Amino acid sequence: MKFNGKHEDLATITLNGNGNGKHHSNGNGKLNGKSLFYEEAEQMGDEHAFSSIETPMRTDAFLQSDEAKIATIEKHFEQIMETIGLDLTDDSLRGTPHRVAKMFVKEIFHGLNPENKPKMSVFDNKFRYGQMLVEKNITLKSTCEHHFLPIMGKAHVAYVSSGTVIGLSKINRIVDYFARRPQVQERLTVQIVEELKKALQTDDVAVVIDAKHFCVVARGIQDDSSTTITSEFSGVFKTDQKMREEFLTYIGMK
Repeated sequence: MKFNGKHEDLATITLNGNGNGKHHSNGNGKLNGKSLFYEEAEQMGDEHAFSSIETPMRTDAFLQSDEAKIATIEKHFEQIMETIGLDLTDDSLRGTPHRVAKMFVKEIFHGLNPENKPKMSVFDNKFRYGQMLVEKNITLKSTCEHHFLPIMGKAHVAYVSSGTVIGLSKINRIVDYFARRPQVQERLTVQIVEELKKALQTDDVAVVIDAKHFCVVARGIQDDSSTTITSEFSGVFKTDQKMREEFLTYIGMK
């Protein structure tokens, strides 16, 4: 694992009374005492930090079939439910492990699999439309990778064609594809911009996301009124303040 630029292997960092940290390892990979590792992990989650523009994935992520993944998740989720004391013989709960496993693989995390990436059909800009195109209020449903709770909001996307255009529904599908995985909103914003830049062969792309995080609503501070806004501006949207302000006006943020 890597936190704050430092790698911590299976060792414990115990804080003593004067605030100095001492490393302790029992040699078998188990953590003892108060671990700075977990403190930093908790802090990273609360601060919604992320380590890379790419979604962190194992190299063997797609060796198992979806059916095998569902079976494995079902087994482990059943253990979770039993651990917290639920009676899985109850008619209402009996099928929950399978339902959750299927939901993870086939629905809310289907964007992890590159095979589910939408085809990026682009067309010549025969109308010679040279102004920005804005697709706003795109429904966004994602999942916080730190607490596995929902992120729900709206995405607003704009681009200026360099000779090609994309079907409007494809923009929605791109947003949905990158949202359907454990995410950090900042990373999601950048991923959408980079994908559109590549598909449209233009740097002139802008994305703003305004979303509610249920890891803030349902736990911790439990604030159900705040939202988080992230933006990524590229090309003319970054260099031309007038263009950027025009976009923000269109989406009601100026």
